[in-house]
Amino acid sequence: MSSGLATARGAGPDPRAEGLAGSGRVTVFALFGVVVGYATHHLDARRIGDVAVVGPLTPGVEWPRLWQMARTCGRPTAGETELAQWVLTQATRAFVCGSGRIAQFQEQGWKLEPGGRRVRFDATYANRDHLWTGNLTVEGLSPEQVAERPTLYDA
Repeated sequence: MSSGLATARGAGPDPRAEGLAGSGRVTVFALFGVVVGYATHHLDARRIGDVAVVGPLTPGVEWPRLWQMARTCGRPTAGETELAQWVLTQATRAFVCGSGRIAQFQEQGWKLEPGGRRVRFDATYANRDHLWTGNLTVEGLSPEQVAERPTLYDA
């Protein structure tokens, strides 16, 4: 997967141009009725999971929906970094606390489709330096697991 487009750190192809595939820890959770996946990606050989990869898994839901949720739930004046922190907070909450968790895998394949949005944090946030959002697929999930959920609140 080489596109010649460099990441912010010059560590390889830009997933917005080609997409990205990986395998590792994956958390699947419901957020305002949408099923979302959260994985990590490594930018170098240290394999410290410095990139959070988050995206909707529910068929027909596109990645901008995450940013719409953040805008709806966040401060009216929030900028891109603060919105990205909101998205990462929801994913971290599901991973750590089990909030809305549908599945948790220690080793599972995932794929981030081309497109999406990337944010680099000025300082590490929730143990991550970057948030990459896009349309995500996770291997081994059933249609029931990724189906939209009833929700009391819309965001």
